[in-house]
Amino acid sequence: MTISQAQIDTIAVISTPFRQKFAIPRQPNLANAEGIIIPTDTYSAMDMVRGLEGFSHLWLLFLFHENMSRGWKPLVKAPRLGGNIKTGVLATRSTHRPNNIGMSVVKNLGVEKVGNSWQLNVSGVDLLDKTPIIDIKPYLPYADNIPTATDSLTKTASIPQRTVAFSTQAQADCMRAQKTHPDLYTLIIQLLAQDPRPAYRHNLETDDKVYSVQLYTFDVRFVIENGTVVVKAVDKLATP
Repeated sequence: MTISQAQIDTIAVISTPFRQKFAIPRQPNLANAEGIIIPTDTYSAMDMVRGLEGFSHLWLLFLFHENMSRGWKPLVKAPRLGGNIKTGVLATRSTHRPNNIGMSVVKNLGVEKVGNSWQLNVSGVDLLDKTPIIDIKPYLPYADNIPTATDSLTKTASIPQRTVAFSTQAQADCMRAQKTHPDLYTLIIQLLAQDPRPAYRHNLETDDKVYSVQLYTFDVRFVIENGTVVVKAVDKLATP
């Protein structure tokens, strides 16, 4: 087998609140969204995760599985730059990449034994539900944390932090939803404060368009009013 023929297996699949790509945090740890990593049968041995409890954070390597059929280009339009400026694909974290591989650092919430297998609980995820995981590695602060590192995005395209408000209807909806998903209210605030709209619409302080975010089994609808994200309703998604 040559290097160009190397095979990459899916070792696990992660379950997350995010049922659609829209509104997923732009990077890990921008919201306290939790995920559950379930191994495939081939990689389910408990020995594989022995010692993982010694690390507070982990690197997840995964596949942008919904983009694999769409190919890639040397230049991409970075969403945080308004979607009009083209940047080299290797100078971005675009999901459209030559090998469709992504990486995220997440908080380790612990391993659980499930029958003869294991599951790994994590938080701070920015992955679509059912994303294939191809590797898990310990995060090492002495090597992975570089205090002097710089980037060109923080000042030119900082992530918004808007106020989030709930209509009376949305408040009531959320209270009902929290009986089964107690983290939903906080998660909605953390996600919508970042203004998930396309960057070119961020200058609209009042936006009449009704946006929809699917979290867990709920449809969250919101608008922008005088710079504030206003949640209008939190409805149960129809069963497919």
